[in-house]
Amino acid sequence: MRIDAHHHLWNLTVRDQPWVHGLPELHRSFGPSELRPLLERHAVDATVVVQTVADAEETPELLALTTTDPHVRAVVGWTSLTDPAIADRLSELREAPGSAALVGIRHGIQDEPASDWTSQRDVRRGLRAVAAAGLSYDLLVRPDQLADAVRTVRELPDVRFVLDHAGNPLITDGGLEAWNAGMGELARSPNVAVKLSGLLTRVPAGDSPARALRPYADVLWSAVGPERVMFGSDWPVCLLTAGYDDVLAVAEALCEDLSDGERAAVFGGTAARWYGIPA
Repeated sequence: MRIDAHHHLWNLTVRDQPWVHGLPELHRSFGPSELRPLLERHAVDATVVVQTVADAEETPELLALTTTDPHVRAVVGWTSLTDPAIADRLSELREAPGSAALVGIRHGIQDEPASDWTSQRDVRRGLRAVAAAGLSYDLLVRPDQLADAVRTVRELPDVRFVLDHAGNPLITDGGLEAWNAGMGELARSPNVAVKLSGLLTRVPAGDSPARALRPYADVLWSAVGPERVMFGSDWPVCLLTAGYDDVLAVAEALCEDLSDGERAAVFGGTAARWYGIPA
Protein backbone atom coordinates (compact mmCIF):
# COMPACT_ATOMS: atom_id res chain seq x y z
CA MET A 1 0.00 0.00 0.00
CA ARG A 2 1.39 3.38 -1.04
CA ILE A 3 0.80 6.11 1.55
CA ASP A 4 1.32 9.85 1.67
CA ALA A 5 1.88 10.22 5.42
CA HIS A 6 1.64 13.99 5.68
CA HIS A 7 -0.60 16.54 3.97
CA HIS A 8 -3.08 19.24 4.90
CA LEU A 9 -6.53 20.42 3.87
CA TRP A 10 -8.34 23.62 4.82
CA ASN A 11 -11.34 25.70 3.88
CA LEU A 12 -10.98 29.43 4.48
CA THR A 13 -14.74 29.90 4.35
CA VAL A 14 -14.98 27.70 7.45
CA ARG A 15 -11.86 28.76 9.37
CA ASP A 16 -9.09 31.28 8.95
CA GLN A 17 -5.53 30.02 8.71
CA PRO A 18 -3.53 32.94 10.16
CA TRP A 19 -0.20 31.31 9.29
CA VAL A 20 -0.90 31.63 5.52
CA HIS A 21 -1.34 35.40 5.66
CA GLY A 22 1.34 36.88 3.46
CA LEU A 23 1.74 33.61 1.52
CA PRO A 24 -0.30 34.14 -1.66
CA GLU A 25 0.39 30.60 -2.88
CA LEU A 26 -1.39 29.21 0.19
CA HIS A 27 -3.94 31.90 0.97
CA ARG A 28 -6.92 30.00 -0.45
CA SER A 29 -8.87 26.85 0.30
CA PHE A 30 -7.43 23.41 -0.48
CA GLY A 31 -9.81 20.47 -0.56
CA PRO A 32 -9.63 16.74 -1.27
CA SER A 33 -11.01 17.13 -4.81
CA GLU A 34 -7.85 19.04 -5.76
CA LEU A 35 -5.54 16.50 -4.17
CA ARG A 36 -7.31 13.39 -5.48
CA PRO A 37 -6.04 13.48 -9.10
CA LEU A 38 -2.48 13.91 -7.85
CA LEU A 39 -2.82 10.84 -5.67
CA GLU A 40 -4.37 8.81 -8.47
CA ARG A 41 -1.64 9.83 -10.92
CA HIS A 42 0.98 8.41 -8.57
CA ALA A 43 -1.01 5.39 -7.36
CA VAL A 44 -1.16 6.65 -3.77
CA ASP A 45 -3.71 4.49 -1.98
CA ALA A 46 -4.08 6.30 1.34
CA THR A 47 -3.12 9.52 3.08
CA VAL A 48 -2.68 10.96 6.54
CA VAL A 49 -4.19 14.44 6.90
CA VAL A 50 -2.55 16.55 9.60
CA GLN A 51 -3.92 19.45 11.65
CA THR A 52 -2.94 23.01 10.78
CA VAL A 53 -4.29 25.20 13.60
CA ALA A 54 -4.72 24.97 17.37
CA ASP A 55 -8.51 24.83 17.14
CA ALA A 56 -10.52 22.05 18.78
CA GLU A 57 -13.17 22.17 16.04
CA GLU A 58 -10.76 21.30 13.22
CA THR A 59 -10.10 17.69 14.23
CA PRO A 60 -13.75 16.51 14.18
CA GLU A 61 -14.06 18.06 10.71
CA LEU A 62 -11.02 16.15 9.47
CA LEU A 63 -12.34 12.94 11.01
CA ALA A 64 -15.69 13.38 9.28
CA LEU A 65 -13.85 13.78 5.99
CA THR A 66 -12.50 10.23 6.29
CA THR A 67 -16.05 8.88 6.13
CA THR A 68 -16.56 10.26 2.62
CA ASP A 69 -13.11 10.39 1.01
CA PRO A 70 -11.56 7.01 0.10
CA HIS A 71 -7.99 8.31 0.16
CA VAL A 72 -7.91 10.10 3.51
CA ARG A 73 -7.54 7.16 5.87
CA ALA A 74 -5.94 8.67 8.96
CA VAL A 75 -5.97 11.92 10.93
CA VAL A 76 -3.34 13.53 13.13
CA GLY A 77 -5.45 16.03 15.01
CA TRP A 78 -5.05 18.63 17.73
CA THR A 79 -6.02 19.00 21.34
CA SER A 80 -4.31 21.01 24.05
CA LEU A 81 -1.65 18.94 25.78
CA THR A 82 -1.77 21.25 28.78
CA ASP A 83 -5.53 20.90 29.31
CA PRO A 84 -6.06 19.22 32.71
CA ALA A 85 -9.01 17.40 31.11
CA ILE A 86 -7.07 16.14 28.09
CA ALA A 87 -8.19 12.55 28.69
CA ASP A 88 -11.81 13.68 28.43
CA ARG A 89 -11.06 15.70 25.28
CA LEU A 90 -9.50 12.63 23.66
CA SER A 91 -12.47 10.50 24.68
CA GLU A 92 -14.78 13.00 23.01
CA LEU A 93 -12.78 12.75 19.79
CA ARG A 94 -13.10 8.97 20.02
CA GLU A 95 -16.88 9.40 19.83
CA ALA A 96 -16.92 11.71 16.80
CA PRO A 97 -17.92 10.49 13.32
CA GLY A 98 -14.88 8.96 11.67
CA SER A 99 -13.11 8.58 15.01
CA ALA A 100 -11.57 5.25 14.00
CA ALA A 101 -9.27 7.25 11.72
CA LEU A 102 -7.75 9.25 14.59
CA VAL A 103 -4.17 8.00 14.82
CA GLY A 104 -2.27 10.84 16.45
CA ILE A 105 -2.13 14.32 17.94
CA ARG A 106 0.10 17.26 17.03
CA HIS A 107 0.78 20.77 18.26
CA GLY A 108 2.86 23.45 16.56
CA ILE A 109 5.75 23.27 19.01
CA GLN A 110 7.79 25.31 16.52
CA ASP A 111 5.57 28.29 17.39
CA GLU A 112 6.30 28.02 21.12
CA PRO A 113 9.10 30.39 22.23
CA ALA A 114 10.63 27.91 24.67
CA SER A 115 13.31 25.56 23.37
CA ASP A 116 12.40 23.01 26.08
CA TRP A 117 8.61 23.07 25.66
CA THR A 118 8.18 19.28 25.59
CA SER A 119 10.02 18.92 28.89
CA GLN A 120 7.47 21.00 30.80
CA ARG A 121 5.56 19.01 33.40
CA ASP A 122 2.05 19.66 32.08
CA VAL A 123 3.15 18.89 28.52
CA ARG A 124 4.68 15.58 29.63
CA ARG A 125 1.43 14.73 31.41
CA GLY A 126 -0.47 15.45 28.20
CA LEU A 127 1.88 13.27 26.16
CA ARG A 128 1.27 10.36 28.53
CA ALA A 129 -2.48 10.87 28.11
CA VAL A 130 -2.08 10.71 24.33
CA ALA A 131 -0.25 7.41 24.66
CA ALA A 132 -2.86 6.06 27.11
CA ALA A 133 -5.49 6.79 24.45
CA GLY A 134 -3.59 4.58 22.01
CA LEU A 135 -2.40 7.47 19.86
CA SER A 136 0.99 8.62 18.63
CA TYR A 137 2.35 12.16 18.86
CA ASP A 138 3.77 14.14 15.94
CA LEU A 139 6.65 16.43 16.90
CA LEU A 140 6.80 19.65 14.88
CA VAL A 141 9.92 21.43 16.10
CA ARG A 142 12.50 24.05 15.16
CA PRO A 143 16.18 23.09 14.97
CA ASP A 144 16.83 24.64 18.40
CA GLN A 145 14.05 22.47 19.88
CA LEU A 146 15.39 19.20 18.48
CA ALA A 147 17.57 18.41 21.49
CA ASP A 148 14.57 18.74 23.81
CA ALA A 149 12.50 16.55 21.49
CA VAL A 150 15.22 13.89 21.57
CA ARG A 151 15.29 14.04 25.38
CA THR A 152 11.50 13.72 25.57
CA VAL A 153 11.42 10.74 23.22
CA ARG A 154 14.09 9.04 25.32
CA GLU A 155 12.43 9.79 28.68
CA LEU A 156 8.92 8.72 27.57
CA PRO A 157 9.57 5.27 26.08
CA ASP A 158 5.88 4.30 26.28
CA VAL A 159 4.85 7.15 23.95
CA ARG A 160 5.06 6.62 20.18
CA PHE A 161 6.44 9.70 18.42
CA VAL A 162 6.77 10.83 14.81
CA LEU A 163 9.26 13.60 14.03
CA ASP A 164 7.69 15.77 11.32
CA HIS A 165 9.85 17.10 8.47
CA ALA A 166 12.91 15.32 9.88
CA GLY A 167 13.12 18.02 12.54
CA ASN A 168 13.23 20.93 10.06
CA PRO A 169 17.03 20.89 9.61
CA LEU A 170 18.92 23.91 8.35
CA ILE A 171 19.91 23.11 4.77
CA THR A 172 22.97 25.35 4.94
CA ASP A 173 26.69 25.09 5.57
CA GLY A 174 27.09 23.77 9.09
CA GLY A 175 23.45 22.71 9.40
CA LEU A 176 24.11 19.07 8.65
CA GLU A 177 26.61 18.49 11.45
CA ALA A 178 24.36 19.58 14.32
CA TRP A 179 21.31 17.83 12.87
CA ASN A 180 23.30 14.64 12.26
CA ALA A 181 24.20 14.49 15.95
CA GLY A 182 20.55 14.91 16.90
CA MET A 183 19.45 12.15 14.54
CA GLY A 184 22.07 9.83 15.98
CA GLU A 185 20.69 10.40 19.47
CA LEU A 186 17.10 10.08 18.29
CA ALA A 187 17.73 6.82 16.46
CA ARG A 188 18.68 5.12 19.74
CA SER A 189 15.04 5.36 20.83
CA PRO A 190 12.86 2.73 19.11
CA ASN A 191 9.66 4.64 19.93
CA VAL A 192 10.13 7.28 17.24
CA ALA A 193 9.72 7.39 13.46
CA VAL A 194 10.74 10.24 11.15
CA LYS A 195 8.91 11.85 8.24
CA LEU A 196 10.73 12.51 5.00
CA SER A 197 8.53 15.53 4.41
CA GLY A 198 8.52 19.31 4.22
CA LEU A 199 12.19 19.55 3.26
CA LEU A 200 12.00 21.10 -0.21
CA THR A 201 10.75 24.34 1.30
CA ARG A 202 13.98 24.51 3.31
CA VAL A 203 16.34 24.19 0.34
CA PRO A 204 17.95 27.54 -0.57
CA ALA A 205 16.70 29.05 -3.82
CA GLY A 206 18.77 27.99 -6.80
CA ASP A 207 20.05 24.76 -5.26
CA SER A 208 19.15 21.35 -6.65
CA PRO A 209 16.77 19.85 -4.05
CA ALA A 210 17.93 16.27 -4.62
CA ARG A 211 21.60 17.25 -4.34
CA ALA A 212 21.07 19.49 -1.31
CA LEU A 213 18.97 16.94 0.56
CA ARG A 214 20.94 13.78 -0.23
CA PRO A 215 23.36 14.11 2.73
CA TYR A 216 20.36 14.45 5.05
CA ALA A 217 18.58 11.47 3.52
CA ASP A 218 21.75 9.40 3.83
CA VAL A 219 21.79 10.12 7.56
CA LEU A 220 18.18 8.97 7.85
CA TRP A 221 18.94 5.69 6.08
CA SER A 222 22.07 4.97 8.10
CA ALA A 223 21.02 6.27 11.53
CA VAL A 224 17.25 5.79 11.70
CA GLY A 225 16.69 3.20 8.97
CA PRO A 226 14.02 3.07 6.23
CA GLU A 227 11.76 0.93 8.45
CA ARG A 228 11.28 4.03 10.65
CA VAL A 229 11.07 6.66 7.89
CA MET A 230 7.86 7.60 6.06
CA PHE A 231 7.26 9.80 3.03
CA GLY A 232 4.93 12.77 3.27
CA SER A 233 4.27 15.33 0.53
CA ASP A 234 3.40 18.21 2.88
CA TRP A 235 0.90 19.27 0.21
CA PRO A 236 -0.17 22.04 -0.24
CA VAL A 237 2.58 23.71 1.81
CA CYS A 238 5.05 22.25 -0.67
CA LEU A 239 3.58 24.57 -3.32
CA LEU A 240 5.71 27.34 -1.86
CA THR A 241 8.56 25.80 -3.84
CA ALA A 242 7.39 22.70 -5.72
CA GLY A 243 4.36 20.78 -6.94
CA TYR A 244 3.30 17.32 -5.82
CA ASP A 245 4.97 15.65 -8.80
CA ASP A 246 8.31 17.28 -8.03
CA VAL A 247 8.17 16.52 -4.30
CA LEU A 248 7.55 12.85 -5.00
CA ALA A 249 10.25 12.74 -7.68
CA VAL A 250 12.84 14.16 -5.27
CA ALA A 251 11.83 11.68 -2.56
CA GLU A 252 12.14 8.81 -5.01
CA ALA A 253 15.56 10.05 -6.09
CA LEU A 254 16.69 10.13 -2.46
CA CYS A 255 15.57 6.50 -2.12
CA GLU A 256 17.16 5.21 -5.31
CA ASP A 257 19.95 3.33 -3.49
CA LEU A 258 17.55 1.53 -1.15
CA SER A 259 16.30 -2.00 -1.73
CA ASP A 260 12.78 -2.65 -2.99
CA GLY A 261 11.69 -3.59 0.52
CA GLU A 262 13.21 -0.47 2.03
CA ARG A 263 11.52 1.77 -0.54
CA ALA A 264 8.23 0.01 0.18
CA ALA A 265 8.68 0.89 3.85
CA VAL A 266 9.37 4.56 3.17
CA PHE A 267 6.45 4.93 0.76
CA GLY A 268 3.86 3.07 2.79
CA GLY A 269 4.94 0.32 5.13
CA THR A 270 6.31 2.51 7.91
CA ALA A 271 3.25 4.76 7.96
CA ALA A 272 0.86 1.79 7.86
CA ARG A 273 2.61 0.14 10.80
CA TRP A 274 3.27 3.25 12.88
CA TYR A 275 -0.17 4.79 12.49
CA GLY A 276 -2.06 1.50 12.28
CA ILE A 277 -3.54 2.14 8.82
CA PRO A 278 -5.26 -1.04 7.58
CA ALA A 279 -4.73 -2.23 4.03
